[in-house]
Amino acid sequence: MEEVTRVYELPYPPSVNHYWRRVGWRTLISREGRRYRRDVVALLAASRARPMRGALIVRVKVFPPDGRRRDLDNLQKALLDALERGGAFADDSQVARLEVERADIVPGGKVIVEIAERT
Repeated sequence: MEEVTRVYELPYPPSVNHYWRRVGWRTLISREGRRYRRDVVALLAASRARPMRGALIVRVKVFPPDGRRRDLDNLQKALLDALERGGAFADDSQVARLEVERADIVPGGKVIVEIAERT
């Protein structure tokens, strides 16, 4: 069986601190989070990729927009939720291994995501 790997270049995601908003007693995805999700869904739709099945290995290369100190683990929720919503995979529980690496600063920031089937 041939291993399937897909690579996506996506916008820099909002941190988990900006992804959620409290409205009264409810917790909702923020306007920034919804916009990010919408942008990723559009990019994935343009690539016409079908959802990957089974256990997945996800490698993320993070290109921050500036030199500020940032926690890499704060980006994963928005990114994985947007990939799921965009149809890269059926459910983010499929992610068996997640590797995140910081790369060079790029104005505006971006992430490069590689998704492979776990064999």
